[in-house]
Amino acid sequence: MPWILPPSWLFERLRLFRPTVSRRSRVSQLRPALFAVALTLAIATPAQAAAAAPTITVRDGRTQPVFSYADAVREHVYVESPVDSDADGALDRVRVDIIRPKESGPGLRVPVIIDESPYYDNSGRGNESERKVYDAAGNVTKFPLFYDNYFVPRGYAVLNVDMLGTTRSDGCPDVGGKADVLGGKAVIDWLNGRAKAFRADGTPAVADWTTGRSAMIGKSYDGTLANAVAATGVEGLKTIVPISAISSWYKYQRSNGVIYNLDYASFLANYVDTDPDAKCQAVRDRMDAEDGDDTGNYNRFWAERDYISGLLADVSKVRASVFVVHTVNDLNVKPDNFSAWWKALADRNVPRKIWVGQTQHVDPFDFQGRRDLWVDTLHRWFDHWLHGVRNGIMNEPRADVEIGPVQWITQRDWPAPYAIDASLRPAPDGTLGLRPAARNSTATFTDVAMSENDMVAGIGTPNPGRVAFTTGALPLDLRLSGTPTADLRVKLDRPTANLTALLVDLGEDTRVDWRRGQGITTLTEEDCHGESTAADDACYRKVVTNFATRPLEIVARGWIDVQNRQSLSRPTPLPAGSYGTVRWLTLPQDYTFKKGHRIALVVAGTDTTYTDEAGTGAAVTLDLARSRVNVPLVLGTPLADVPQDTARFRGPAEVELPEPETGFHFF
Repeated sequence: MPWILPPSWLFERLRLFRPTVSRRSRVSQLRPALFAVALTLAIATPAQAAAAAPTITVRDGRTQPVFSYADAVREHVYVESPVDSDADGALDRVRVDIIRPKESGPGLRVPVIIDESPYYDNSGRGNESERKVYDAAGNVTKFPLFYDNYFVPRGYAVLNVDMLGTTRSDGCPDVGGKADVLGGKAVIDWLNGRAKAFRADGTPAVADWTTGRSAMIGKSYDGTLANAVAATGVEGLKTIVPISAISSWYKYQRSNGVIYNLDYASFLANYVDTDPDAKCQAVRDRMDAEDGDDTGNYNRFWAERDYISGLLADVSKVRASVFVVHTVNDLNVKPDNFSAWWKALADRNVPRKIWVGQTQHVDPFDFQGRRDLWVDTLHRWFDHWLHGVRNGIMNEPRADVEIGPVQWITQRDWPAPYAIDASLRPAPDGTLGLRPAARNSTATFTDVAMSENDMVAGIGTPNPGRVAFTTGALPLDLRLSGTPTADLRVKLDRPTANLTALLVDLGEDTRVDWRRGQGITTLTEEDCHGESTAADDACYRKVVTNFATRPLEIVARGWIDVQNRQSLSRPTPLPAGSYGTVRWLTLPQDYTFKKGHRIALVVAGTDTTYTDEAGTGAAVTLDLARSRVNVPLVLGTPLADVPQDTARFRGPAEVELPEPETGFHFF
């Protein structure tokens, strides 16, 4: 049997009924008033009941689609932000496109779901690259994605917000900085009566139709904005759903001093800004001057764009619950962005939930076989945090994890709470085991620019640009869950070198082919989630996961500039000829090494698959006795030994792992 949430006007009138008598007398006097209201509602005539406006209705722990999508209010406003990013002497205004139930207003206030994006007039949103479509009055008739189609009938407003400097907003994008962060925050402030907004004709716009309880959701840059705004601690933002999102722009463009892409911030700013180049050229020039590409160090530029412990935003300020979705093979927004964010949230006991997949930069709406589950889980999450529905979602296992191709499990948390670090140690004969090598055992290579294909080709065969070590055939499946740590003792003949550490699964197998098409193929068949109009349908093409059978896979990877081994902001060159400890985290993973396969550790120099840098040419010597890689393994019993091959193992002489496609590297 459904239950109906009382209209907001009833709560307001009852709140104002405050007779100045004793508590017991107040209760006795309030009962007749409540009874009268209930009786009035109960004895409504059939004609009155038929004419009564719909209100929020809940059944089976979920809000029900009782509002007309076709008749919904479609409007737009411009929220005044506190920044003047284009230096034109006026505060930038944020364009906000709104769709909400026709019945919403002072008598029926509804919560809000926000997707703020810089992509509404360039790449578009979602797997089908949808853009906004406007009518003659400038109102949106087609909102990208399914959020509006599904949630408006269930008693939500959906807001598509143009990030400052993009689409129809004022200003200049500054790629994770002050304009990006405070523009989105201003929208939350407006919804809660703390900021001003205006209609196209300049008249004030008041959000008298909302409770102020807001959510932010989105993939990639959109989800990044959700992280950023939440980390300001803004009141009224009750939950965020960051999908494949950045938590630190330094992590997005750097790994321990190694630069992925040069002058990336200015490039991305220019991509999302479809205004004439000259308008924001000064902003882009300033970013190029401040990003520290000459060193790769963490500086004030990156601290402004750090939402874990930054200048503008900090995880300690987060008030909202967080539903994280990311994939371990996302080599666009690399997965250390979610793992570091997730750990920081856990350390502060922030209410949270997580899905961890195995494709590349993919929305959970496009996880094979899980679309209906995703929509329902998101629905229950928003109902709980925005409508206050007690549906038990916070009592369920916190983590959904894909541990094999389209093979999902639920568990108490992520990483697997029962994972134990196993220290795998290299030996001079090329083996990898649990016992340290003999003292004074070494291995050498030169830091040259190499692709990952070259790094993993011919394992077991000498290569001057890398060293490799392998276990024997595994006697059982071993599941890695979490973040490995490379812990090496190295000597250089120059002040620094770039180091790459790879964990490799050696063994023919069919795996998720995340390198091709982001790991999915889009079909022609559609399914629908929500209500449609002629201008905006709720139907989207289905997808399937791509698979490939290959002799090996690179499971975990990590990079460091040796001079940043002690600090990301203050480099310390390693004195030539002296040993130093270099310890760093690889990217996180959740992966099962199957029985009969081998695990390989590859240590090399500059990885041209993921960095624009050149090799330093430094000769690198590893002290094998004091080097290891710590791998978090899910074990039923402690790992007592790792098999060793009696003869040196030799892997495939040539490896053709397709480089991840770059089509979505910017969104």
